[in-house]
Amino acid sequence: MAPKAVSVVLPFEQIAAEDRPLVGGKAFSLATLYRSGLKAPPGIVVTTRGYSEFVSRSGLREGISLELSRKRFQDMRWEEIWDAALRIRNLFLTAPLTSELEQALQHEIASRFANQAVVVRSSAPAEDSAKASFAGLHESYVNVKGAPDILKSVRMVWASLWSDRALLYRQELGLDPAESAMAVVIQPLVSGDRSGIAFTRSPNDPAQAVVEAVYGLNQGLVDGDIEPDRWTLARESGRVLSHTPASRGQKAIPGADGVTLGPLTQDERNRPPLDDTDLEAVFELAMSAEDRFGVPQDVEWTFREQRLHTLQSRPITASAANQSGDDRGWYLSLTRTFENLKALRKKVEEDRLPAMAEEAETLEKQELNILSDAALAAEIERRGRIHERWKQIYWDEFIPLAHGARLFGQIYNDRVQPDDPFEFTRLLGATEMISLQRNRELQRLASSLSALPNVLEDIREGSADLPADMAGAVDGFIKRFGLPGGAAGSGRDGLVRLLAEMADRTPVKEAPGFQNVERLREKFFAGFPADRQEYARELLDLGRASYRLRDNDNIYLGAIERQWMRAAEIGRNRLQSRGASLPDTLQPPGVVRGLRGESLEDARPSPGTREMTETDFEPRQLLGQPAGPGIATGPARVILDTDDIFSVKAGEVLVCDAIDPNMTFVVPLASAVVERRGGMLIHGAIIAREYGLPCVTGVPNATLLIRTGDRLTVDGFLGIVVVRNREGLADGEKPGKEQHQQRDRNQRKR
Repeated sequence: MAPKAVSVVLPFEQIAAEDRPLVGGKAFSLATLYRSGLKAPPGIVVTTRGYSEFVSRSGLREGISLELSRKRFQDMRWEEIWDAALRIRNLFLTAPLTSELEQALQHEIASRFANQAVVVRSSAPAEDSAKASFAGLHESYVNVKGAPDILKSVRMVWASLWSDRALLYRQELGLDPAESAMAVVIQPLVSGDRSGIAFTRSPNDPAQAVVEAVYGLNQGLVDGDIEPDRWTLARESGRVLSHTPASRGQKAIPGADGVTLGPLTQDERNRPPLDDTDLEAVFELAMSAEDRFGVPQDVEWTFREQRLHTLQSRPITASAANQSGDDRGWYLSLTRTFENLKALRKKVEEDRLPAMAEEAETLEKQELNILSDAALAAEIERRGRIHERWKQIYWDEFIPLAHGARLFGQIYNDRVQPDDPFEFTRLLGATEMISLQRNRELQRLASSLSALPNVLEDIREGSADLPADMAGAVDGFIKRFGLPGGAAGSGRDGLVRLLAEMADRTPVKEAPGFQNVERLREKFFAGFPADRQEYARELLDLGRASYRLRDNDNIYLGAIERQWMRAAEIGRNRLQSRGASLPDTLQPPGVVRGLRGESLEDARPSPGTREMTETDFEPRQLLGQPAGPGIATGPARVILDTDDIFSVKAGEVLVCDAIDPNMTFVVPLASAVVERRGGMLIHGAIIAREYGLPCVTGVPNATLLIRTGDRLTVDGFLGIVVVRNREGLADGEKPGKEQHQQRDRNQRKR
């Protein structure tokens, strides 16, 4: 018998068991439900052959390979994975379909759906198997109308195979991204008035089943925007064991552009979405799906005019995110919906930030020098706990809120389809940030100092003495914005030296890169119909608030940390005044032990593997993530310790692990920025773009392979750093032993 021809499109009624690799787990389940008479809507599947033809003929396969080969995938941070995923997504949106593929898809869409609203769903071959569930990781689009928008949605579903979430999940499961493919399901939209999910086996008790229900479409429940009513039932009998009513207020409904939220009627607010008869029908449907597939199922369903429809059914799998040491669950929780982000923003801006500022101010006012050794030790510990509490809040609330900028970026690219996938940052960046306010104030101080040539000369000769009015201005700056490391001491003297360096340089202006912001805003708003313009404005406002928070949140947290470090510094000075010899690596817990008369040792465990050193090989070209457009050349200044910040000279290339918000006052002096950590939306990249500086992030071992004085050329368009001969050294000459030892000390302190 001749082998079966591989089709680009297969209708549900033609899908057989051997077609599962072509159509994916979700499509195979839906086709099975449809043929089994379980009230599933009909549909077609764009098979993995269609995906493979698209990525091969458009050159996307090579583009994907380039994005994922900048560094080992296992070494990529989450920010770098998101950046790569966004660039890949943009490739899918801007690459044209082949004429043959486009004609085949248009013919099927026109003949089967005409002007019907449809749902476009993902169906990857590895998806919804007994061992792995990709639920929520790939995209689905609801209420899509017309061939052009359906084809665009198909491409976005294909692109979601390479989303940050999907890539991370594949890594955890040990799946090879290069072998991944994607099929796509297209079905008529069942516009239900009540919808939900049924778990035939409860995650909490295998003897129970769970049903959740909301009014309107299922999208509100799946996205987490709408709280469901929840019923727990006995698996054997379907008897209701408990009902937890929701605080009902909204429902998801079809809109002119996808799905929107609308209000409930008064009757819907007061009455659960399901009565006893409806609940029994949902339970029987879910158990029938379990019988059909042989394993417990997670079933999505909807009622339309009292008729129950099955929307999806997938196996319930044990979550790998529950395994010890796996942070995937936390990372996936960073992806929030628009409604969730709005509520989170309100909480952070109106509650958390004011409370954090108030706590820092209270700690600053406390007189510590009068405390006894025992009381000071207790106070250092208390401040450490306060810092840890706020740090946890930062991880739980501030970092997820940063997803607002990512959400805006994705939607901007989907609507505008720009050639530059990070064009959206120019629109987000047109907003005020604390670090820019701080840098402007610093420049004003430097300009004042430039009018005092005698004072400048004294500073260059080692004096940090300033006239009273200038000293007062510097102290006022420190009080308002703080210093890296948390203690005034040498940090204040370093700031004075930095001001002297800035006084000799023409002030750097913030980048003109945010010109034409109005044009970008108009491009963005033009992608939305009239009834979605308010949503577009709110999304831009949320994105800018999130972008600002990436700049401001660490500054607030840093104020708390400074007060902890201030207490520890007072303890350290007290111990030193008594002749104690303190190790360079002494941390606050060690200071506490010293104040209590215990051992001062505070050694950190050595790493399990040998760190790379610059003696291993001489780098010539390093590859990272392009994060700030432009090309610049200059000597490297490697920042390994906060003290290194105050040694920065005008025109140097900053090379560091990551630019902390408390470090950004040196950025205007730099010619470019290179960071080991990666991402377009990490703080260093944001500030570099504000000043129009080339920036490359995610450079593996950047602070180990590059030495201060190396001549660097930074290409922020391609993400390349070229390392030339050592500045001031002959070709191949090594720096002295003292420099190696100092760097080793700094590495240990980190």
